[in-house]
Amino acid sequence: MNKITQLFNIQYPIVQGGMIWNSGYKLASAVSNAGGLGLIGAGSMYPDVLREHIQKCKVATDKPFGVNVPMLYPNIEEIIQIIIEEGVKIVFTSAGNPKTWTSHLKENGITVVHVVSSSKFALKAQEAGVDAVVAEGFEAGGHNGREETTTLTLIPMVKEQIAIPLIAAGGIATGRGMLAAMVLGADGVQIGSRFAASFESSAHDNFKNTIIHTKEGDTQLTLKELAPVRLIKNKFYNDLQELYSKCPTPEELKIFLGRARAKRGMFEGDLEEGELEIGQIAGLIHEIKSVENIITEIISEFESVMLELQRPIF
Repeated sequence: MNKITQLFNIQYPIVQGGMIWNSGYKLASAVSNAGGLGLIGAGSMYPDVLREHIQKCKVATDKPFGVNVPMLYPNIEEIIQIIIEEGVKIVFTSAGNPKTWTSHLKENGITVVHVVSSSKFALKAQEAGVDAVVAEGFEAGGHNGREETTTLTLIPMVKEQIAIPLIAAGGIATGRGMLAAMVLGADGVQIGSRFAASFESSAHDNFKNTIIHTKEGDTQLTLKELAPVRLIKNKFYNDLQELYSKCPTPEELKIFLGRARAKRGMFEGDLEEGELEIGQIAGLIHEIKSVENIITEIISEFESVMLELQRPIF
């Protein structure tokens, strides 16, 4: 029995990334209905909006689903309270100290997973009592680790250090990628970018169409002084690089960034001035598809490559 399917009571060890502005109840319920674990992305939701999405998700699926909570969130106490009141059974935490909320969530019968970008933080998460960790490589979209450790090296290094289940993230969008991550020691995978370019994603069509035309080299990790984020190179990104040429202070970067830049890009579809967060794997995503088709294709490719590898290679 696979550790991740067992932990979450799901069919396939595939977890959907709880991406801001992409991961509403439609995406989360579709992933859960297709055999994976869907996550509602609380990072872009006011507390009352999150409650509404949780309630709609419960109607849209009878399968397990969870909520992704960035712990830098300003209304974190209220968010946690809503999650407990609504009976959510799985929470993924990120961007903060796992000790802060893990014991409280577990006391309320919730399975807790923490997202990390290094072995050091994986060990801290294990010590905090989480049930599993997501180790996310530098290839990933959105907010990212400063160390630039790639998934290929991160997964075996984390595996060597921890005893709890390990989920790989960053640069995984295909069955081959999933198999590679599991060969390296992961028990399951978390997939973001591929699901961002799905019909059920809550992102703007402009953003989805940009993803499928993104090629190798079209994204870059930037804003390390604030919170590292991988962005598609657009006008906003180019203007940011121009600012960097003048050696800005973190305060000047904050002023330039302003408010709601990610919402403007991914949710409202402003391709010029918005922040467009996506992983390097976007270069392999060529078509917007339904979640059901995406998961079917990933599992089919995973199984066919497994069979291929059973034949002698040398």
